[in-house]
Amino acid sequence: MSAVAELGDKLAGLTIAQAVELKNYLKEKYGIEPAAGGAVMMAGPAAAAGPAAPAAEATEFNVILESVDAAKKINVIKIVRELTGQGLAEAKATVEGAPKAIKEGVDKKIAEDLKKKLEEAGGKVSVKPV
Repeated sequence: MSAVAELGDKLAGLTIAQAVELKNYLKEKYGIEPAAGGAVMMAGPAAAAGPAAPAAEATEFNVILESVDAAKKINVIKIVRELTGQGLAEAKATVEGAPKAIKEGVDKKIAEDLKKKLEEAGGKVSVKPV
C-alpha cells in the first residue's frame, strides 16, 4: 500500500474529536486551515448513522475580546501578539477593533486559559461555544 493511500485510510478513520485536534494542530503549527466544506462532510455520515442523539456539550469554543481597559491597552496588545502570532500593527488593530475573536475552535481548557491571560492584562473577554 502506498504511503498516500495509508495516510488517506488513517484520515478517513478519524473520530470527530481527533479530526478537530488535527485541524487545530495544523492551524497552529503550519497555518493551514481546512476548507469550510471539510468539517460538514465529515460530520454528515456520522449524523445519518443512527437516531437523533441528545444535544451534546460543546467541545469547541471561540475566545472573544469584548473590550479593553484603556489604561491597560498596551498589555492587552502584548498578550494578543503572543497568543495569535500577529505583528504589532495587526495586534493593535485587533485590540482597537474589539469585539474581535482572538482564537477560534479551541477546547474549553485552552479557552479558559486564554481568557484568564487576557483578563489579567486588562481585557474583558467572553468564551462562546462554536
